[in-house]
Amino acid sequence: MAGEEVPLSARTDTYFLKTKTIVGRCGDREATYAVFLRRPVLSTPRLAIEFLEKEAKARGTRFEIDLVFPEGSLVGAGESILYVTGSLYHLVDLETVLLQKLGPACVAAYNASAMCAELPKVAFLAMDARHCAGAEMAAMMAYAASVGSAEARRRAGAVGFIGCAAAATAHFFGQKKGLGTMPHALIGYAGSTVKAAEMFYETFPDEPLTVLNDYFGREVSDSIAVARRFPDLAAAGRLAVRIDTPGARYAEGLNLAGSYEVLERHAPQATRGYRSDEELRYLVGTGSSAAAIWHLRQGLDEAGFPRVRIVASSGFGPAKCRMMAAANAPIDVIGTGSYLPERWEETYATADIVAYDGNPMVKAGREFLLRRAPRG
Repeated sequence: MAGEEVPLSARTDTYFLKTKTIVGRCGDREATYAVFLRRPVLSTPRLAIEFLEKEAKARGTRFEIDLVFPEGSLVGAGESILYVTGSLYHLVDLETVLLQKLGPACVAAYNASAMCAELPKVAFLAMDARHCAGAEMAAMMAYAASVGSAEARRRAGAVGFIGCAAAATAHFFGQKKGLGTMPHALIGYAGSTVKAAEMFYETFPDEPLTVLNDYFGREVSDSIAVARRFPDLAAAGRLAVRIDTPGARYAEGLNLAGSYEVLERHAPQATRGYRSDEELRYLVGTGSSAAAIWHLRQGLDEAGFPRVRIVASSGFGPAKCRMMAAANAPIDVIGTGSYLPERWEETYATADIVAYDGNPMVKAGREFLLRRAPRG
């Protein structure tokens, strides 16, 4: 149905539609659903609740929504995030889309919160739009990042996510437009990193300038060259360089031994004790490692540009952010889409009916979902 809105019935599991038909024929009952995930998450329910409220209004009915865990609350594995009570006839065909709007957002928010809390002094930019399966997922993930960010601010005093790359989802971060400066395509088009910076500045002279530095494999030398071309911006703190070195190579001037030397000089605690292979890769491996970021910072400082800011990107998920914190990596901003759930099966939300006409009833093995009496 290209170009048309797909009707809800076409997006709903067939057995729910058949159940709706049977209930309509044999008589409606009140039902209470419990909605939960099988892993710890942050409650990120707004889009799911908006969906329920919109459908209730369209159907001329009312759903009672008991949100057990308010937005941003930590939810344990198997704990019901919310209960929904209403006409079974009107609820049964909503389950498919309801769960789609809840599960992935809750996991992404959990990841975003963990990243922001690990690096509370670093600003984050959501760059997930290219990795999302369409506009609906992009909105869900941006909302999740905003919820996780707000929770990390409350818990750890984190700067958190300051915006995102696309204008359509900027409102989740209190912005009117997307943030960002240049992709690698502009560097290739210009033919040099400095030339790309000149083109950008001539076109957008009033915007802060962030320049990619890894296109030609000269992360340090190209960053210094750009700073020398724009010394006033560099001195004013309005110039940043973004290191996005791919995992296929080391940053300029580094290898494995050199990476260890850099961390031994700047953050010796990072490699003390046991580290897994994944953790070592983030610390001293290829790509935008902690060692690469320290190496870049040292190069800029020695060249006389201590106020040039560093933006880091490429694979910054919760585990990598944890290692950046361990190395006290000198990062000002992280651009990331890697708070998106890595294991999609962890995002599966589930809904079970736990009461009919107010009488508790649930399938065997799911008794933990039954409402508990309030603790006195």
